[in-house]
Amino acid sequence: MTQKTILNDTHRALGAKMVDFGGWDMPIHYGSQIDEHHQVRRDAGMFDVSHMTVVDLNGARVREFLRHLVANSVDKLQKSGKALYTAMLNPQGGVIDDLIIYFMDESWFRLVVNAATRDKDLAWISAQAKAFEVIVSERPEFGMVAVQGPNARAKVIGLLREEDQAPVSKLVRFSARAAKTVDGVEVFVARTGYTGEDGFEVIVPEAQTVAFWNALLAAGVKPAGLGARDTLRLEAGMNLYGQDMDDTVSPFEAALAWTVVLDDGRDFIGRSALEAQQAAGSARQMIGLVMDDKGVLRHGQKVLTAYGEGEILSGTFSPSIGKAIAFARVPAGDIPLGAAGNVRVDIRGKEIPVRVVKFPFVRDNAIQPGI
Repeated sequence: MTQKTILNDTHRALGAKMVDFGGWDMPIHYGSQIDEHHQVRRDAGMFDVSHMTVVDLNGARVREFLRHLVANSVDKLQKSGKALYTAMLNPQGGVIDDLIIYFMDESWFRLVVNAATRDKDLAWISAQAKAFEVIVSERPEFGMVAVQGPNARAKVIGLLREEDQAPVSKLVRFSARAAKTVDGVEVFVARTGYTGEDGFEVIVPEAQTVAFWNALLAAGVKPAGLGARDTLRLEAGMNLYGQDMDDTVSPFEAALAWTVVLDDGRDFIGRSALEAQQAAGSARQMIGLVMDDKGVLRHGQKVLTAYGEGEILSGTFSPSIGKAIAFARVPAGDIPLGAAGNVRVDIRGKEIPVRVVKFPFVRDNAIQPGI
């Protein structure tokens, strides 16, 4: 049965086109995906992300547990509210999910995991937690709204009570704190996002989520759907679980080596597999592509390189750049950047040349050098 967020009726009242997304009835757009994309890049837009799963971990050994569970180092989290992006791996080094961890206090960490992997994640986390006597609590009583764009933070701060405005405005990227709205509603404000723009992701009690959304709407924040969310995150060089990586792909093969910490001696799940892969060299790599010819790069298209064939993972027309962009997984090898890489994509039997680029493609509403 398709699940609905607390904002479902609100989306429909705003004229949203609804689609099934990982078992959830979600808005793909409210009229124009392109307009919503530009709204986020240039001003402020908001997304219903209440389908995401909030999980609280409690116990005396919760830090020790997370040192074992994830590939990034939770020892980077020393200040309350600090956040960490990481992959959670299986023993073979494959990515079970990518998630964000928030440090609340030494006996309480908060996770936000993907909606489509909720059941798998909860089962895995709960099974591993037993040995550490950590209590795993899903928090379905929360909604979540992502407010993104150059003016997004100011819009959210304007809805907070006066004494919380200064502390929230001082949040650095990848940090969070509790605050109250002018109506006295307790919210959890995180300076994180999935668009490549600045902004906040705000966890709100489900009963107050519609009122919070409507207050943002009244403040001039426009709604944006999953279509714009996808083009924004791809431009920002951010992976989509299930499309760019899964439990058969290691972080090294998904351009996520920067999220793996091997030099601190932790025996985390998947470590030995990653060390073996590092020693032998990964068989595959993830690269960024831009197509200067007209057309769209799409998931599943064949990619031809000097080292063999690969495929497009995420591909789309980039509204910010005005060209097709993509992630591709291809055989390992030293592929030069630009047209010199001699990479082609098979589009309906024709080999179309593409340029190899470093991603992100766009960050903070600026097309990045070399794109």
